[in-house]
Amino acid sequence: MSKMKEEAIIGGGCFWCLEAIFQEHTGVEEVTSGYAGGSVKNPTYEKVSSGETGHAEVIKISFNPEKISYKELLEIFFTNHDPTTLNRQGGDVGTQYRSVILHSDEEQRETAEKVIEDISKQGIWDGKIVTEIVPLKEFYEAEEYHQNYFLNNPTQGYCKVVIEPKVLKFKEQNTSKLKNVKLKLNF
Repeated sequence: MSKMKEEAIIGGGCFWCLEAIFQEHTGVEEVTSGYAGGSVKNPTYEKVSSGETGHAEVIKISFNPEKISYKELLEIFFTNHDPTTLNRQGGDVGTQYRSVILHSDEEQRETAEKVIEDISKQGIWDGKIVTEIVPLKEFYEAEEYHQNYFLNNPTQGYCKVVIEPKVLKFKEQNTSKLKNVKLKLNF
């Protein structure tokens, strides 16, 4: 009997961007924005944004491994953010925006290392991949207003300028793997 649900926790800049991408993919059951990788218990957005907690903005992806593998999730991750920039994604700067994979077991750690090795060999990125691979200690769910941010705020400035182009690019490149979910975008 196979596992019907697994979880992956990753961070690559603003959690709103990653959340919007992964919500679109077949096999992904739920995406939760949150914080992980730091030393402060029960961090808030304001504290994490200060860069003083050590936490990164991350997403927790609940997925069906019979429809999408952990490896495939990581491959999507590495093509939807720049893993070669240390503690930054575009205009977002600080350790809270670092590229990070928080593994729950040795199998996830080994898969992450293998995916990084493969992506590096393919030469997709010009620079060296600086993504951290660290054990997950604790995941803290972000405040409610951060959940489903793009779906709930498609006309907000950041969503229109930053997130929407990423989602459209992802949809264009992955049409066969998308859910039958239509985002309410105002084009």
